[in-house]
Amino acid sequence: MGNTTSSHKISAQDRAILDMKNQRDKLHQYQKRITVITDRETGIARECLARGERSKALLALRRKKFQESLLARTDAQLETLEQLTSNVEFALVQKDVIYGLQQGTAVLKQIHTEMGGIEHVEKLMGENEDARAYQREVSEMLGGRMSNQEEDDVEDELDALENQVGAVIQPDSVVYPAAPETALEDGANKVKHKTRARERAKEQRQPQLQAQGQAAEPMLA
Repeated sequence: MGNTTSSHKISAQDRAILDMKNQRDKLHQYQKRITVITDRETGIARECLARGERSKALLALRRKKFQESLLARTDAQLETLEQLTSNVEFALVQKDVIYGLQQGTAVLKQIHTEMGGIEHVEKLMGENEDARAYQREVSEMLGGRMSNQEEDDVEDELDALENQVGAVIQPDSVVYPAAPETALEDGANKVKHKTRARERAKEQRQPQLQAQGQAAEPMLA
């Protein structure tokens, strides 16, 4: 009977594999649910642009990009852990796998919190104090948590939406098909992305400079 009991014991590797499967299943459920939210965020961005509220449109697209990137990075990390567990002797990577699973659990909780519901998404275009407070909260949360490439992707999506909205508002205007991108245009895009990165860095430093100025005032008095 002792042998039968020991043969049914779940090893650390089996438990890790089961945890990874559960995490990926939950992640895929979030990916299905979040499509409704990200579609609405794109719709809000389009509505805000039509009303001339570019900053709100940008915030909606940044929130969408952050959620999509978070899901994609977590999925890739879990896939890497699965490959590691399958291809390498588990004892050699056990600490890394356990740490990765702990991170995955924390990120899944964050995703659950970030997703909220449609009612939260609607606040991105609200005008009352509660909506403005939520917009500030989202903006502060996203600050420094998105890469320059992700921010550039958002700006490019915003530019494309602006062109679409402009074509709808002015239906008589002729919209020509995009020409193939030349080396000159590619260089111009790189300059545009660098300029955006500098502007973002300046905006992120601004609150720090204001705080330093306020701290220095009592000393000058």
